Amino acid sequence: MTSRTMDPAQELAAFLRSRREGLDPDRLGLPSPRRRRRTPGLRREEVAELAGVSTDYVVRLEQGRGLRPSAEVLAALARALCLDPSERDYLFDLAGRRRPAAGGPAAGAAPSLARLVGDLSPLPAMLLDHRYDILAWNPEMARLLPGFETVPPSRRNAMWLCLLHPAMRGFYADREQVLRDGIAHLRAAWAAHPKDRELSGLIDEFAAQDEDFARLWSEREVGVNGRGRKALRHPVAGALTVDFEVLLPLQDPELRLLVYRAADEESRASLDRLCAR
Repeated sequence: MTSRTMDPAQELAAFLRSRREGLDPDRLGLPSPRRRRRTPGLRREEVAELAGVSTDYVVRLEQGRGLRPSAEVLAALARALCLDPSERDYLFDLAGRRRPAAGGPAAGAAPSLARLVGDLSPLPAMLLDHRYDILAWNPEMARLLPGFETVPPSRRNAMWLCLLHPAMRGFYADREQVLRDGIAHLRAAWAAHPKDRELSGLIDEFAAQDEDFARLWSEREVGVNGRGRKALRHPVAGALTVDFEVLLPLQDPELRLLVYRAADEESRASLDRLCAR
């Protein structure tokens, strides 16, 4: 569970520990030690050797003692810990070393995107920010999300709907995976926006009110899933399956355009009937 004050230095420490402990020394080809390992994963001295830094430096990083590792050291640690690209970005964000996205947000682009969401009808579509706040949606998306019309503006957040909106409690057939993907995105978003108090407040709220969120958040998965398939249980349309695509506008890199499409003919017919209501 997250705390009221989310500290990037402490999260960096915990993230490094969790990834070190998750590595298998045998798969990395490291020599077996003569004495039995008391803890899982690599030892700190093994990570230090692989990264070309001192063991004391790794110890201090894992203790959250306010170090500011350089980009070169972070890259070496990422290689030593076998981090995937999303985890590497997360590590750099926690250390405040992420390069800013090219271009940055462009003034006046969001209204244009909101119009695009409407133009995507009859495909259900919505526009999200890095917090999963829903900024724009078309009628098809409103009909697809159960009880969306009853949600107050302050609660139009995709993660809040999934976690805490009663009408959507059984909406996702694989709720665990949907939550896991969403939480991995939120963790990456928080590392990229450590001073976003609204985002930190949302994470605190979710962790306090939903046990599944608290459990999955503690696993420290990070990443963004931009394409996939979801099985849905709609109270009116019944069971249907949709493919989703997440698009990132070049001039508004903090926004996400989410589009659903029916994954099969039966789902297409169900979606057409629902959206024609």
